[in-house]
Amino acid sequence: MSEMDRWEKGLEKFKQVYCGDVAPLPRGANDFFDLMMENLFCDVWTRPALDQRDRRLLMMGAIAALGEGMTFGIQAKAALKNDELSPEQLREVLIHLTQYVGYPRVAPLLAVVEQKIAEVAAEKEGGD
Repeated sequence: MSEMDRWEKGLEKFKQVYCGDVAPLPRGANDFFDLMMENLFCDVWTRPALDQRDRRLLMMGAIAALGEGMTFGIQAKAALKNDELSPEQLREVLIHLTQYVGYPRVAPLLAVVEQKIAEVAAEKEGGD
């Protein structure tokens, strides 16, 4: 597969993963982004052994452990929009993660998750 094909395949997966909520950079605008498209999204996210939901759950665990609330919110919203997790399941993810990454890391994510649940509900009501 040519480098352009790998980048385009990665971009297609990137758009699926983030439901269009994260704007991609144009090819060649940023070396880091180009590598991410070709390696992470073309090579890793498309591997068949785990589906997109499984990969998202793994990533959410890592992000929660790092205490990255903004990034967790992006993943939570995408999981809801892609019907990978329901609001109830997303709340359960936080309960489960609390036992492994700790209350101080997860407590701030409660508000983030509720905000994303409300945003997605509003978008669905508004037809966006």
